Parts: sequence; C-alpha cells; structure tokens
Amino acid sequence: MFVGHFGVALAAKKVAPRPSLGTLTLAALLADGVSAIFLLLGWEKVEIHPGITAVSPLEFVSYPYSHSLVAGVFWAALIAAAYYLARRDRNGALWLAALVLSHWILDFISHGPDMPVGLDGPMLGLGLWYSAPATIVVEYGLLALGAWVYASVTRPRDRTGSWALWIYVATLGIIYAATIVGPPPPSVRALAIAGLFGWLFVAWAYWIDRHRAIVTA
Repeated sequence: MFVGHFGVALAAKKVAPRPSLGTLTLAALLADGVSAIFLLLGWEKVEIHPGITAVSPLEFVSYPYSHSLVAGVFWAALIAAAYYLARRDRNGALWLAALVLSHWILDFISHGPDMPVGLDGPMLGLGLWYSAPATIVVEYGLLALGAWVYASVTRPRDRTGSWALWIYVATLGIIYAATIVGPPPPSVRALAIAGLFGWLFVAWAYWIDRHRAIVTA
C-alpha cells in the first residue's frame, strides 16, 4: 500500500492532536523509510517482475527487518518511547505505536503472501494487489477519508494553511497514479533511492502542520 498509509496518518490527527502531522506520517511510513535504507545496504531483497500482480511489479523476497510484524513491534516501541521521553504525551505515544503497526496491517491486506510475521516467517497476505480496481478504491478512499478528517479537526493559521494540505494530497494522488500506469522501476537501486525521497513527504507534513491549528471546542 502507498497513499493509504498517508491517509491513516492524516486521520490520526483526530485521536492524537498533539503530535505534528509530520510525526504521525513518520510513524505510518517508517517501515518503508527504513526498508529503502536496508535495500541499499543489501540487508533486504526485492526483485522486479512486471505483471506479478495487477498493481505492483515488486516481489518482496526478504525484508524481515523493516516489514515483519516482529520488527514492527520493535519500531513501534522505539518511536513511542522516543516521543514520550521528548513530549511526555502518553496518548500521542500510544497512537504513534499504533501507526507503526498499521503499516504491517495495511500491507498484509495489500500484498500477496509475502508479509513476514517473524524474522523467518511465516508469510501472509490477502492479495488486494491482484485486483487493480479494488486497490484503487481502497487506496484513494483511505487518502480522501484521511484528508477530510484532518481538515475537519484543524483550521488554517494563514493563507499557506489553506492550500498546502490540498496540494500535498493532490501530489500524493498523482504520484500514485503514475506508479500504477507508468513503467516499473529500472532497478532495485533506483527503487530504493526513490523510497528515500519519501522522507520529503514527512518534512512536507511537518510544514503543513505548522500552518494549521487544532480546532477546539
């Protein structure tokens, strides 16, 4: 899953108002962020096979340190502890942990049977990617719902806050459409480098949140 992770991060602002949208997005995308680094280091392995699913040409051969459920628990505990020590916000820390774990759940729904539970398996996956129409509905549905929730619980502080969010959402939607209809990545290295650029969306989310304020009763 891709934009669905962003949708979940946006929606989380309703239940975790104190963490910045950037921090919420960091938690939801953490598995993909560290996976890009691990691919470049050769610690994890992905192969490109166009047509392997209706949506993604990627075969995830081995990525236990970023995408296994056990690793997810470790990363969730790490980010929750770091945030709690910095902010003393128990509610926010718990929701950040939940966002990290949500990545495995959404990928379990999307992927074929290649999502590891432990470092050595077993491998699970419901295979949403085998249906392009269903994947598009779920992905864009989650992004739209998340954007609506975030917009309903925050208000613009200034003119930037009025338009930055919607450009962010539109950019995500366009990039995702391009990944579906465009050619597969030319190499695994190119895929990993592109994954590193995903951190820019975390920085963008921090910037958006600085220009919006929580709506209070």
